[in-house]
Amino acid sequence: MIEEVAYRDTWGKGMDSYLQMMFERLVLMRDLLAGNGSIYVHLDWHVGHYMKIILDDLLYFQREIIWDISVLSGFKTIAKNWIRGHDTILFYTKNENDVVFNKQSIPHREEYIRRFNKTDENGRRYFDGRGGKRYLDEAVEKGKAVGDVWSDIMSFQQIPTAQERLPYDTQKPEALLERIINASSNDNDMVADFFCGSGTTGAVAEKLGRRWILTDLSRFAIQTTRKRLLQIENCSPFIVQNLGKYERQYWYSAFGSESAEGKRKAYQETILKFYRAEPVKGYHYIHGTKGKSVVSVGELDVPITLDQVDDIIKECIKAKQDRVDILGWEFEMGLDVEVENRNKTSPIKVRLLRIPKEVMDPKYAGKIEFYDLGALEIETGIKDRNVEIVINSFYIPHLELVKEEEVRAKIKHWQDYIDYWAIDWNYRDDTFHNEWQEFRTRKNPKLKLRATSEESTPGTKYYNEAGEYKILIKVIDIFGNDTTRLLEVKIK
Repeated sequence: MIEEVAYRDTWGKGMDSYLQMMFERLVLMRDLLAGNGSIYVHLDWHVGHYMKIILDDLLYFQREIIWDISVLSGFKTIAKNWIRGHDTILFYTKNENDVVFNKQSIPHREEYIRRFNKTDENGRRYFDGRGGKRYLDEAVEKGKAVGDVWSDIMSFQQIPTAQERLPYDTQKPEALLERIINASSNDNDMVADFFCGSGTTGAVAEKLGRRWILTDLSRFAIQTTRKRLLQIENCSPFIVQNLGKYERQYWYSAFGSESAEGKRKAYQETILKFYRAEPVKGYHYIHGTKGKSVVSVGELDVPITLDQVDDIIKECIKAKQDRVDILGWEFEMGLDVEVENRNKTSPIKVRLLRIPKEVMDPKYAGKIEFYDLGALEIETGIKDRNVEIVINSFYIPHLELVKEEEVRAKIKHWQDYIDYWAIDWNYRDDTFHNEWQEFRTRKNPKLKLRATSEESTPGTKYYNEAGEYKILIKVIDIFGNDTTRLLEVKIK
């Protein structure tokens, strides 16, 4: 159910908008592709024929692979037609002949093995072929070469209870990606999947000793992928980055005829309108008013930072305003705690609100609510240079936006909204380092809410030297949203 909420297909204007979206991305993929690299595009009957025309214009066609996913029973059989039983995988390369390709093989079938019905003086089984004797041991070692019809890899339609299934509607079996990656890359090569979904490509690439890059627009997909990778034994370190410039691209295209400054002002006025605030002029950081508060709209390109909050506060003091609502897409880690501390002493009361991505979808006009950042209550304890962290409470302000009754019915306690949490035990105001994490899986749905620094380095003390340390806790809820809490501890 959450997946349905998280995903919106790019079909705003039907097939035309989808194909335009794919064309733009395939051009970028081609430019990123190594000279001897390959692209595999998995499709079904809806768009396969259209996509082939686009790909023919950009790359060199190699093969059309038929993936047999037939299930000749159930609902499909009532169709008054031939039963559809395959998907298509289009195989293209950047160059026509300079291509990495390692032939793949599968074991011979039993009926072929039975043909080796003779035994020579050394006890080796063979049969007489057109070119002489063919030996069983050589045939078994070499295997049967894989063609362009793949009927030996089961889809999740055929085995819906497969152990690896998450479940995830668009998930592919690992065997499918294993064949593709083995065929078209070598050890330590780079594999990329720009629509990674549940992360099958990355998981298989990691297991096969390849480097990888995965991207997806959905926070839910990224979180599913993150947990999947962390469950791989001895998984290499990886970083999750939010490049989130889709908002800028949307607004810049929406106000295409405007100048850069015109687009910026049009964007601010649109956000104010959604927030039901009145625009004002004559200020740098203050853009509107709502009730007793002034409103500041964050930029598209960067998260709201503490320095920016301080500048907004200074302007509010000059304008003799004592309340400000700051609207932003993203926020600097730990900013909520810093703002909370400033609110205790500053004459200006600051409220941070996240701009919902629904402002980019016209169908939500008049139905949008901006919401506060998640509230996370943490308890700490220190004993013998061992720090203990306990989550005492977690609150998502935007719960009223969750309309899906199936989701709400399964939530019995505030803990149920936490999908994952991680700790950077020595945060240095830079990248968040995932030094300890706990998350739910299908096999282990219960979540531990207590952690100690000794768990990150068993048998040793994490804080070897006395001093003041920053600890950053990151919680990711079941919708894929981040909430952080910055703590300061003193080790004697």
